[in-house]
Amino acid sequence: MLYSLFRPMLFALDPEAAHDATFRGLDLAAKFGLAAAVLPRAPASPVRTMGLDFPNRVGVAAGLDKNADHIDGLAALGFGFIECGTVTPRPQPGNPKPRVFRLIEEEALINRLGFNNDGVTRFLANANRARYRGVLGLNIGKNFDTPNERAVDDYLACLRAVYERASYVAVNVSSPNTRGLRELQHEEALAALLAALKSEQAILAQRHGKYTPITIKIAPDLQPAAIEGIARLLVRHRIDGVIATNTTVARDAVKGARHADEAGGLSGRPLRAAATEVIRTLARALDGALPIIGVGGILSGADAREKVDAGATLVQIYTGLIYRGPDLVAECARALAGA
Repeated sequence: MLYSLFRPMLFALDPEAAHDATFRGLDLAAKFGLAAAVLPRAPASPVRTMGLDFPNRVGVAAGLDKNADHIDGLAALGFGFIECGTVTPRPQPGNPKPRVFRLIEEEALINRLGFNNDGVTRFLANANRARYRGVLGLNIGKNFDTPNERAVDDYLACLRAVYERASYVAVNVSSPNTRGLRELQHEEALAALLAALKSEQAILAQRHGKYTPITIKIAPDLQPAAIEGIARLLVRHRIDGVIATNTTVARDAVKGARHADEAGGLSGRPLRAAATEVIRTLARALDGALPIIGVGGILSGADAREKVDAGATLVQIYTGLIYRGPDLVAECARALAGA
């Protein structure tokens, strides 16, 4: 309810300016305990998966807090888990602005941010400074100027850096905004990356005395055969979970809309059906071998329930939060209570 009063003012700003303003307000509200006083409380609906205990099934997707410097603010919204990033080994500015566009009537966004972040050293310092001690996913990627032949080095560097602090690590091989990144989803490249990550995970588990699960985030634009092939690789390499999906490069659902021809990844309502279909295909192929985190086009409790009915264990929201506001978290948690 309260968010509906602020949304017109936020939507009058450039999307990135609105993002920064929202987080400034949220961080202050969390610091002084105001968020908990005015926001609906998400019902407890605990679930255990990947060896982790989630107080509810609703998380925030990577991309909203790229540098892990708003964790406590996000925690005040009642999420069952928080995922930050994508982070790269070295800082990088991302793509030139403007690079985020609202498709308001379609309740969608197009972004071509390009992994803009302050680098893994500052990212980790921010995460360590947060008071939040719930389930924290840390999402890792490669620098834009690292060739794919050396991409494994970037992922391993980030994995080593975040391993101890993370509840789980998400590996982003599916953003459409870093040239060539999605080629890492191809069978040979993905198999090599997964093997390297699992080998390093075993070393780090022994070194730190804790097992940190690894998840892989995939694109919604894959054909069913490719999804099934990825599922086989995930099982073969004993990956702990899969996040489905990232943003889409398809534009069929927004054809003719303002900004529809902008380059980048499309998220929000137009992605819902495609993301859900990927989850269904994954669920059939995996047959319960590992959990799926469903993300893409969740703007209501019914949308969240659709993802779980399709085979997801957990869900994440991002664009829906921009259009619906913080009430969406509790609505989705209620819809999934007892799922």
